[in-house]
Formats: sequence, structure tokens, C-alpha cells
Amino acid sequence: QVQLVESGGGLVQTGGSLRLSCAASGRTFSHYAMGWFRQAPGKEREFVAAISGNGGSTFYANSVKDRFTISRDNAKNTVYLQMSSLKPEETAIYYCAADHGGSVDPTDGDNYDYWGQGTRVTVSS
Repeated sequence: QVQLVESGGGLVQTGGSLRLSCAASGRTFSHYAMGWFRQAPGKEREFVAAISGNGGSTFYANSVKDRFTISRDNAKNTVYLQMSSLKPEETAIYYCAADHGGSVDPTDGDNYDYWGQGTRVTVSS
């Protein structure tokens, strides 16, 4: 069982930056690929970014490439999402998720085994 707790959300102006954190419980954090997803009001959940267990591979949604960076610190059982040049349409609840199965498709939320409760990001125009 893995518990995930996100933090770092808040209110930011258009063009601003935020860093989200996701702290995980358990001793085998490095065995999990981690992902960030978001869900805007009235919209479907969408993939944002993912990172392999050892941090050697990263994946991004096209909409966030070159603006967002996912990273992890396995010694601290934490994954991060550094977001910059934020846009109002990126207002959403951001969730982190853990995948123990090593799925070949890190963009599919159905492949993740554990989810955090989410942290709200509001980008004002």
C-alpha cells in the first residue's frame, strides 16, 4: 500500500510558476513509476507528466513540454512537478499517481495503482 500526499498548489498569475510535490509512504518508492495528472472543472482527467522509477525516463503531454519538469528524489520518497509559464486554462486539481506495474503507457491513468487526494492550482488571468 502506498499513500500519496500532494502539496504546493495555490493561486498564481498567468505566466507564473509553481512547484508541486508529492510525498509517498513506503520503502519501495523507487519501484514505482510516478505520474502527474490534472482535472479541470467539467473536464476529463488528463495526463501531464510521468517519470520512471529510477528517474531515467520522463514523459510529457505535448501541451506542457518545455514548460513543466517532472523529477523525483527517491531518498526523500518525493516526486516534483515544476510548472512555469502557467496559463489560465491550466487551472485544475493536480493529482500524483504511482504505478507499480511498469506499464508501457504512462499516459493512461488506468495503469496507475495509487492516487493522491490532489492539490488545487488556480491560474488567474
